[in-house]
Amino acid sequence: MPSALAIKVDVDTEVGTRIGVPNLLRLFDRHGIAATFLFSLGPDNTGRAIKRIFRRGFFTKVIRSDVVGMYGMRTLLNGVLWPGPHIGKRHAALIRSVRDAGHEVGIHCYDHVYWQDNLFKMNRDQVFAEFEKANTEFKRIFSESAHTAGAAGWQTNAYSLEAYELAGIEYASDTRGTHAYYPRVGNRIFNTLQIPTTLPTLDELLASPTCSRLSLGKFYLSSLRPDDLNVLTIHAEIEGMNWIEFFRRLLTRIGETGFRLCRLQDLAVGYLTAPVSAPVCDIVYGNVDGRAGMLAIQGTM
Repeated sequence: MPSALAIKVDVDTEVGTRIGVPNLLRLFDRHGIAATFLFSLGPDNTGRAIKRIFRRGFFTKVIRSDVVGMYGMRTLLNGVLWPGPHIGKRHAALIRSVRDAGHEVGIHCYDHVYWQDNLFKMNRDQVFAEFEKANTEFKRIFSESAHTAGAAGWQTNAYSLEAYELAGIEYASDTRGTHAYYPRVGNRIFNTLQIPTTLPTLDELLASPTCSRLSLGKFYLSSLRPDDLNVLTIHAEIEGMNWIEFFRRLLTRIGETGFRLCRLQDLAVGYLTAPVSAPVCDIVYGNVDGRAGMLAIQGTM
């Protein structure tokens, strides 16, 4: 789709669901935008991410991007000092209202921290069981199966891709890259189309020592590629809360460029009706500036 930018909203936490999602719904309604919302559907155990402090770059990211200010101290203690609130059970009506407002909905995960920190420690049965918990909760809330997903923390592997196939996920956004493709891990090619995030996330830019907060809008505008794939991942906890005024101005400026703001499904439909138009590419793992840990990245054909 020429001159299009898909907006993918990752909803990681209970506070992001409760506060960030309604804020974004109001903002998108004012701008006439339909986006893709991917939900964390189980317990919010954000506090357990404290273990990441031993990863290279994690503490620097926390300080530079003001994680405490964005998420709030209560959220950062979920799952540590008290049980993590169950997002799907507590906010089912609110989550359904996103679909009813005309947005695309899909699966982010069941337990965000558990998936992001443990995917590569789990065996096949454990990965399938964890994804099935999210899938079951999605079906309970929406009375239908999900057709799209996007892995927490851009963490995906052969087991999770196989789980997608068996669950009937048509397309996903689990990786970082430049164009849509069918993923290959080892010698196996998977049938779930990947539509990767192509732009840096706001928290990554804020965590970068070279970032100038005054030039963030200009950076995003200069990074858009006419007649090519453009996918921006935002977070309900960031662009939907403390940074919503910045995001409002950014949406206005993007609209003035003539770019159409859309859902992942609006980009996927062309590939799904003509599968040969998307190449097969390896999934590799590497670092992304401003984000701690290894992420799944689109590799070579």
